Amino acid sequence: MNVELNLPPRVTERAFARLAEINGDGPARPLRVAVAGGGCSGFQYDIRLDDPAEDDLVLQGGGQSVVVDPVSLPFLAGATIDFTDELIGARFTIDNPNASSSCGCGTSFSI
Repeated sequence: MNVELNLPPRVTERAFARLAEINGDGPARPLRVAVAGGGCSGFQYDIRLDDPAEDDLVLQGGGQSVVVDPVSLPFLAGATIDFTDELIGARFTIDNPNASSSCGCGTSFSI
């Protein structure tokens, strides 16, 4: 893995703003960003609204929270969590310096 192992992931203002839109006027549910085995490249991202766990890293901005579990944290060290709205679709994206390669859709990667 990359030498940036001790750097926490970073969340862009655009990602926090989109999360605020998703949460709307209701209670602000955190966005969970996790890494699981599988996908076409060996690992895949699991991005969903979820309740925080006691041992999660909580990243906050704009009144919103992004949570990362301790098992996924080393795989996401130094990564940037963003939101893109492109012709092919709108989605949360992860720019991961630890990934040696990733699939075309950006949801799976290898180390």
